[in-house]
Amino acid sequence: MSFTKINHYEKEYIDAHCHSALNVTEGVAEQPITNPYFKKRRKRALTVEEYVEGILRGDITVLSQAITLIESNNPAHYAQAQQIIERCLPHSGRSVRIGITGVPGAGKSTFIEAVGNMVTSLRHRLAVLAIDPSSERSGGSILGDKTRMESITNNPDVFIRPSPSAGSLGGVARKTRETIVLCEAAGFDVIFIETVGVGQSETAVHSMVDMFMLLQISGAGDELQGIKRGIMEMADMMVITKADGENLHKAELARTQFQSALRLFPMPESEWRPRVYTCSSVDRTGLEEVWAGVEQFLEHTGRNGYFTHNRSRQNKYWMYETINETLRNAFYRDPRVEAAIGDCEQRVLDARLSSFIAAKELLDIYFGERETPEKHEA
Repeated sequence: MSFTKINHYEKEYIDAHCHSALNVTEGVAEQPITNPYFKKRRKRALTVEEYVEGILRGDITVLSQAITLIESNNPAHYAQAQQIIERCLPHSGRSVRIGITGVPGAGKSTFIEAVGNMVTSLRHRLAVLAIDPSSERSGGSILGDKTRMESITNNPDVFIRPSPSAGSLGGVARKTRETIVLCEAAGFDVIFIETVGVGQSETAVHSMVDMFMLLQISGAGDELQGIKRGIMEMADMMVITKADGENLHKAELARTQFQSALRLFPMPESEWRPRVYTCSSVDRTGLEEVWAGVEQFLEHTGRNGYFTHNRSRQNKYWMYETINETLRNAFYRDPRVEAAIGDCEQRVLDARLSSFIAAKELLDIYFGERETPEKHEA
């Protein structure tokens, strides 16, 4: 056995640096987690004129920023948003507004994606206002509809705007009605409003669209149970989705049953008897028939004058809804109400005051009849 001879310099290095097995090199100094040379630049706020010009030329970025202003609870943003809407209003009203709702799992997003591709191929521009449910606990929303509509996200003729429902009636975003005006001014002539789900409160959607489309699935129990829901009375068209593979026969059977059930309802004011269609968003079957049904409905209601009458009625309805919302916000932001509401709430919780009298006291304060909460204790 032979050993390699260690020279004098190697021995000195070993003695100086390798005297312990636990020897650790110093390494490099810890680096900052952010770039120290980065300077955050505050983006210049656009003027009302710049917003309007951007929207009218179809600038998606400016349109998105304007919608953010509409959805903001900041009073300054609200005032600016109302000016933008007023300037865009003469350029709106030239679109078809279609509300799309359905039971959870009916494939609303997949259906919109499939129909959206077909609609844009017909030289239409499509805006999809997808409403995401807000959490009752945290108030947050996932806003993930763009990930579910992957094939049309990059389509230049499609604008997708997910918005939180923010606890509003029927899952409709609080400012969806105003967002429609901006999308129409930006040149989108077909607007889909996808709602959270079905229920009696879906009248909020019905009050802002020209056509109400209900998606259903087959094989989920007794299809005729659907006639107990008021939602069917509002539907102008019903579509049985996922009509493919082994489910095709069930879908056709459900179509027949629903069509028979719809005949039990009285004739709608539009004088249009709702029709039932089947389609498969995966196989791309039945979509042409569905869109042909949409065009037939629009032609029918345009010819008998219902289309214009319905829009005028909706404008009146939203005038009163805006008044109600403005009064509600003004009430809760009133300094006198803010100062007294905590005391009234505590007395209600302590069972020293009824809910109704507490509400009357606060309203009296708001309308100036009293300056402080009074008596009325149990």
